[in-house]
Amino acid sequence: MKHGKWHKRQVEQSLPEWRDEFLRYKELKPIVSAVSGLPPSPAEFAALLHAEIEKINTFFIEQEEFFIIRHKELQEAIQGALARKAAVPESAHEAEIAAIRREIVNFHGEMVLLLNYSSVNYLGLAKILKKYDKRTGAVLRLAVIETVLAQPFFTAEAVTLMVRECEAMMEAVSAPGEGQAAARRDREALAAAEQRIFRNTVAALLAMQDVRSGSSTRGRHSLPPLTLPDSDWLRSFQPPSPIPIQ
Repeated sequence: MKHGKWHKRQVEQSLPEWRDEFLRYKELKPIVSAVSGLPPSPAEFAALLHAEIEKINTFFIEQEEFFIIRHKELQEAIQGALARKAAVPESAHEAEIAAIRREIVNFHGEMVLLLNYSSVNYLGLAKILKKYDKRTGAVLRLAVIETVLAQPFFTAEAVTLMVRECEAMMEAVSAPGEGQAAARRDREALAAAEQRIFRNTVAALLAMQDVRSGSSTRGRHSLPPLTLPDSDWLRSFQPPSPIPIQ
C-alpha cells in the first residue's frame, strides 16, 4: 500500500475531531512532486514542516494533559467504588464497577489512537522529507527529524505508561478469577456501544505494531518501540496480518 493511501486510511480511522490535526500529507506531496515548477527552497519547505510539527505537538500535549487528568479521575473512581462496596447493595456495586471498566477500556482505546497519531505523523514527516530530498538533492531530512526527536509527540512517554497502567486498573475492578471473563464482557459491551473506538483501536494497534516494532531498521531516527502489555486482555484483540507500507 502506498504511503499516501495508508496515511489517509489512518486519519479516517481516528476520532473525527482529530482529523484536522494530522500532518497535511495530501497537501504537501504535490508541492514536492509537481512535474512543472520548482519545489520550495529548503528554508521555505522547512518552515512549512515546522508549522506542521508545532500543530501536531501542541495537539498531542493538549490530549496528553487531558488524559493525565482523566487517568487520575478513573483511579479515584475505582478507589471510591471499592470503598463503598460494603455499604451498597451488591447489584449496585456491580453496576458501578461495570461502568468503570467500560470507561477504562474506552480510555485505553483513545490513548492507543493518540499513540497511533504520533506514529502516523512521524512516518508522514519522514516520507515527505525523503521525497523532498530526492526531488531537490537537498539534505533536509536529518536536520528536521533531529528537531522532532525531542518533541513530546515523538517520545510519548506519559501516554505509553498510562496505556500500560490500564491493565492494572482493570484488574483492580475485577473479582478474583473473573479477569478474562470480565474483560470479554467489557469488550462485548464496548463493541456494542462504541463500535467506532473499539474497531479503530484494533486498527491502530495493528498499524503501530507494523510501523514501530516491525521495522527492519532500528536507530536514533526510528520510532520508540511499542511496549504495550503482553496480556490476555490485549492479545484477545487478535488483529489480522500487518499491511505492508511502501
